[in-house]
Amino acid sequence: MDSPLNDGSDLSWLGAPIDARPLFAPEHAALMATLRGLEAADWGREAVPGWTVRALATHILGDFYGRLARDRDGHKEGPAFAAGEELEPFIHRINQEWVDACRRVSPPALIDTLDLLGGQVARFFEAADPDAPSLGVSWAGVDPAPMWLDGARDFTEFWTHRQQIRRAVGQDTDPDPRSLTVVLDTFMRALPHTLRGTDAPVGTRIRVQVDGPAGGAWTATSTEERWSLAVALTANETATGTATEAATGTATTDPGATVRLDAETAWQLCTRGIQPDTALARARVDGRRDLAEAACRIVSIIH
Repeated sequence: MDSPLNDGSDLSWLGAPIDARPLFAPEHAALMATLRGLEAADWGREAVPGWTVRALATHILGDFYGRLARDRDGHKEGPAFAAGEELEPFIHRINQEWVDACRRVSPPALIDTLDLLGGQVARFFEAADPDAPSLGVSWAGVDPAPMWLDGARDFTEFWTHRQQIRRAVGQDTDPDPRSLTVVLDTFMRALPHTLRGTDAPVGTRIRVQVDGPAGGAWTATSTEERWSLAVALTANETATGTATEAATGTATTDPGATVRLDAETAWQLCTRGIQPDTALARARVDGRRDLAEAACRIVSIIH
């Protein structure tokens, strides 16, 4: 089934709102600790294809400036779409232009500026109205999006970039479940949009379960209008969510599919650090393989 972008009047199909606001300040502190711990040679290591650690850090700075200028200060000027340019090429182009323009900024100056602006960004989100309309989130199929989703999306971006920097210098993913739980919960809000072209009888359920202390379960149910998401982050919530599905008539005897992933595989899949076939090879799949494959096409970034 195919569905247009939601008009903002009913977002229940996205699941319960996420409150990432208290996590921005701790995440920023963790980023600064990571950057201040780098050796001189680390800034030149590749963090993502085509970008060094320094380039990725300047990209984060650009995100800080953009958020404050646009949403705090009401600044209307900035890069514009070229004729015929789509969203993804536009985003990639302006990101590269910013990184190129910041080549003259030294790592110490970059750290100082990131520290200054990152604190302001954290305070902006802490004071934000979660229900206010904000930027669209294309990978979730919502435009405009409520601030709770737009803000959570920004939180996942900051967290993901910090992990990419950590991995570039030989460190593992930060295992702190307080942040990773919110990251995974936000990423999984892409499931209904991911499944929009997947035909299935009404009531068919596809469940993605992430194991571990930061994990949870996300069940997408096919309805007449679109796929709708139910979220369970604890064992009790899992049981409650299943009961709710049965009570509302959205449950079905069709087992659909269940995809079980570890947390590392899940976040890397959603950010395309790994490809869907790699995730499927690591996953435990029960039920219909085609539905599991559809769920593993999830991507929670502009890709």
